[in-house]
Amino acid sequence: MKKNRRLILGIIILVTVTSVISFAVSAFVLWNFGDFSPNNAIYFDPDEVNPKNIEKFKKVKGILKNSFYESVEEDVLLEGAIAGMASSLQDPYTVYLTKEQMDYYLEKSRGSFYGIGVLVTMDKDGLLTVIETYEDTPAKRAGIMHGDKVTKVDGEDVTQIRDINVIVSMIKGEIGTTVKLTIYRMSENRFVDFEIKRDKIKVVNIESKILEEDIGYIRIIEFDGEIAAYFNEHLDKLIEKGIRGLIIDVRNNPGGSYDQVLEVADRLLPEGVIVSVKDRYGEEIFEKSDKKELDMPIVAIINNNSASASEILAGSLKDYNKGTLVGTRTFGKGLVQSLMELDDGSGIKVTIARYFTPSGVCIHGLGIDPHVEVTLDEKYVNVPITQIPKEDDAQLAEALRIIKEKNK
Repeated sequence: MKKNRRLILGIIILVTVTSVISFAVSAFVLWNFGDFSPNNAIYFDPDEVNPKNIEKFKKVKGILKNSFYESVEEDVLLEGAIAGMASSLQDPYTVYLTKEQMDYYLEKSRGSFYGIGVLVTMDKDGLLTVIETYEDTPAKRAGIMHGDKVTKVDGEDVTQIRDINVIVSMIKGEIGTTVKLTIYRMSENRFVDFEIKRDKIKVVNIESKILEEDIGYIRIIEFDGEIAAYFNEHLDKLIEKGIRGLIIDVRNNPGGSYDQVLEVADRLLPEGVIVSVKDRYGEEIFEKSDKKELDMPIVAIINNNSASASEILAGSLKDYNKGTLVGTRTFGKGLVQSLMELDDGSGIKVTIARYFTPSGVCIHGLGIDPHVEVTLDEKYVNVPITQIPKEDDAQLAEALRIIKEKNK
């Protein structure tokens, strides 16, 4: 009888303890996760993650939520953590884009938005920098200058946005509307505010002419979506006029279309690899030129703002000894990005591969050195290429000298 009572008592205790534990676990799940679902869980590889970092994450989250001087939404913290994952890779081209930033980015392709008339690039500090202001444009009339660094657009700080297209899309808008810009002007060590009315901008990204002794000159300002056709058209006209050498000027050219620079390079190079692209798994894609090539001396003028597509062209000319590079070392961007849109309309732009020159060199972070280094006079540091008097353009003068020497 006593044994039976002890057995019954043990069962009661066991059931009670089990119930208490079940209640505690259920309360934890409900109070911390709401309607728990595996889809709401975040998983970490135990072999790769230090458990202390998970505890630290939870602790910091709690501190911010409970101690910050204003109320904090957990979704805001989570969004920040997502952005932080991308920025933690310390790659300026891998960025998380909020839904609003993606909207700005995608608006660029809708065709109903207009700009102010500037050519821009991202400098090595991740700041949007004006390379050139086009003639007869709102930016030119407002007084925007070469070297100006955009810090705010309509009052929003853009110094932490690392994607050039996002900021450019913020500057663009409906024709006739205004955009407020705050820029930092390094030459004067001060911030300047502008209010500029958007307008339709007619941009010509290529120009050509014949210089002394029948030497052709083509300046490619940016590798836009139609530049290869225009390049061939300009080059054909120069050849018809009897040029005996070609100078290609890609100074301050920030890059652009990968496909377009391949077409331009194909017109110039002998048969072979123009550039290769390799991902982290070793998968490699080779882009090649055909047998046709331009049979005359070529000089390419480069500088520290010649980037991306410009470097593909310069690197291939150099590796094939097809052209002489004159100027200063290029920017050093040899990475490939892919943009992925997420379910909620946000997105992430990820660096997925690296460029390699025909000789197998990745120029990222290094740039391409010229065969002949020539710097401009210091007074032209903040002056667009088009505004440098020909007699003072030491880099162009050296390019001319080299072709004349080859034609002797």
